Amino acid sequence: MWSIIVAIVIGFIAGLIARAIHPGNDKAGFIMTTVLGIAGSLVATFAGRALGLYSEGSAAGFIASVIGAIIILFIYNMVTKKKTV
Repeated sequence: MWSIIVAIVIGFIAGLIARAIHPGNDKAGFIMTTVLGIAGSLVATFAGRALGLYSEGSAAGFIASVIGAIIILFIYNMVTKKKTV
């Protein structure tokens, strides 16, 4: 349980950093950026556990969370991108 809480807190910070690092004009607001960061952190945690990088009770590191948040933010921008005619 504690590892999920740590992943959420780290994800919050990672989302803000990912937004600053990711190029382009993001239309996502503060709450969406936070949610994407938390999702990136949780994805990095569970992917790391599946790959054997983290033990069962540990959360992803900060750098992995930022990378996960950037990937989620990139996918989010690809999905919500509007085509201009």
